[in-house]
Amino acid sequence: AFLVIVILVLFLGNMRTTFISLTAMPLSLIFAIFVMKFFDITINTMTLGGMAIAIGAIVDDAIIDVENVFRRLKENSKKSESDQKPVIEVVFNASREIRSSIVNATLIIIVVFLPLFFLSGVEGRLLRPLGIAYVASISASLLVALTITPALCSYLLSKSTLFEKDEESAVVRFLKRMYGKTLDAVLIHPKFVIGGGVIALVLSLAIVPFLGRAFLPEFNEGSLTISVVTMPGTSLEESNKLGNLVEEILLSHPCIKTTARRTGRAELDEHAQGVNSAELDARFELDGRTKDQMLDELRKSLSVVPGTNITIGQPLGHRIDHMLSGTRANIAVKVFGADLQHIRILADNIKKQMEPIEGIADLSVEQQMNVPQIRIKPNRQAMSRYGMTVEDFSEAIDVAFNGEVVSQVLEGTQSFDLLVRYNDDHRGSIDKIKQAMFDTPSGAKVPITELATITSEKGANTISRENVQRKIVVQANVAGRDLRSVIEDIQQTINANITFPEGYYVEYGGQFENEQRATRIISLLSIAAIIIIYLILYIEFQSFRTALLVMVNLPLALIGGIVAVFFSSGIISVASLVGFITLFGIATRNGILMVSHYNHLMAEGKSLMEAVREGSLERLSPIFMTALSAGLALIPLALGGDKPGNEIQSPMAIVILGGLLSSTALNMIVIPALYITYAKPEIVTT
Repeated sequence: AFLVIVILVLFLGNMRTTFISLTAMPLSLIFAIFVMKFFDITINTMTLGGMAIAIGAIVDDAIIDVENVFRRLKENSKKSESDQKPVIEVVFNASREIRSSIVNATLIIIVVFLPLFFLSGVEGRLLRPLGIAYVASISASLLVALTITPALCSYLLSKSTLFEKDEESAVVRFLKRMYGKTLDAVLIHPKFVIGGGVIALVLSLAIVPFLGRAFLPEFNEGSLTISVVTMPGTSLEESNKLGNLVEEILLSHPCIKTTARRTGRAELDEHAQGVNSAELDARFELDGRTKDQMLDELRKSLSVVPGTNITIGQPLGHRIDHMLSGTRANIAVKVFGADLQHIRILADNIKKQMEPIEGIADLSVEQQMNVPQIRIKPNRQAMSRYGMTVEDFSEAIDVAFNGEVVSQVLEGTQSFDLLVRYNDDHRGSIDKIKQAMFDTPSGAKVPITELATITSEKGANTISRENVQRKIVVQANVAGRDLRSVIEDIQQTINANITFPEGYYVEYGGQFENEQRATRIISLLSIAAIIIIYLILYIEFQSFRTALLVMVNLPLALIGGIVAVFFSSGIISVASLVGFITLFGIATRNGILMVSHYNHLMAEGKSLMEAVREGSLERLSPIFMTALSAGLALIPLALGGDKPGNEIQSPMAIVILGGLLSSTALNMIVIPALYITYAKPEIVTT
């Protein structure tokens, strides 16, 4: 906010105009908070991020209005007293002059944000509050610019002494002097400028294939979640020894400060786990290292722990992965089929094929082994003699050996479930089970061996299913590369080296699956948003050609956004895509301001060349002010990507910042060149 104030003072050179413009900021943010209250949305990292991204943009409408009013009042003050109009009339006409432009520009910004509200899953829950906060703030800024800003202008800018200083601020004079020279060259050689813009766009699009893809940016939570899974059937004592060993290795690293461990989860827990599974939380401080360096060192140190699959993640990221695919890793390669043994062989082969792929970390196959089991196979013919059905028999077996809660026992203020089941004389071993007696509907009490065949066998300790199909999961994290390229390498390797029998197949899940879905939704809805933008521009200008000229700002903004991603993380995530669609709306505003002013000057009787030159110079100040206000407000977010809570907003801010730089700079030269070349008299004299 402070940077925005500095920009306004430097450009407007007047504290009153600065004050009027700044009133939009608190009023818009307060309105956004009321909207969030209405939708029962709390103030959190995402909503604050939405308002932070909007900080620079919410003063744009007010800046445009104030600048135009101030300039028209100054022009009015230079006229003779007989020709001067009342202040309130000048303010009204000046506000009305740009009212249509700012309404449509703000409407376009809101339209491009609509794809956010159609996102589902984790990305939707994360980004929707941000979108609501942003749209509410921008909508409120429009209301302020249409109502409060003109009213304040009529009160605070009515004194003629304000306009005695004929010169503009030093910053504006310098920019106009520099821009005037550039503009003259542009108007002499417009086709060279247009060609240069096309070349810049082509070069930026050529970068896109080299950019990585990811679902969400990596979070910086300050702690790790380490999953340690050993062979099923491992005793609690042995599992505890391995857990202690892992903790000792972790604490020996200088970055790890404290650890906490949980071994197993209760049977009634939502995520029940055997004692062969443990989760450790480790708080860390980087102490001069990068997080990637620390994770590499920890993985090397933990590789010595025998017989375990160890996965390193972070608390929030770990739970997002688990929610997306049921695994604790970024990538889940799911192998489906009928025979568990054959699925296991395929999964082991897939693991071997994945091991050499660059960027693979924490690679493991779902732990599964054959354990001793007692199989009770009902004898239907024997049961029919006693009038017993399979359902009755299954229920009796469940109650006898597993137990059933029939009541509660109260002891003081505590209650305990009363569980009924057979005593230890008739459960715990195959010989004891064979001696168990069961009541039958016929009234006879018979041993279980009269009703079923009981055998001791070996079978899988657990069977995972998805859509009724049996599966085994090969899971892995990604380190040092982007998610999409690693997945593509995995798919190519598996397709080339592994043949699946009929009835067996593989699916890829995890963050990759959600990244594809989110990208598809955003892309399709962005196309719809661009069509709506075109219709709004047509309504504004009543010309398909003029609307198309304004939309040139979209690819111009794309140039800077792509370059910004390339020189920062080099990875396009869902957050970056949201930054691009936000950028489209902001960038279109500049084109509307330029072209609408050209049309206004042409309607006043100026020639095409005069209208373009004068209009470009007059719109330089508001366009630069709005761009700098929006851009400088985003710098803290763009630079703070390593801070907890800024991980999603930072890629958005980087894209918007880069796109603002390119669209603002190129808008001031490409739009005049296009207009002078392709505008028709019939579309500019209305």
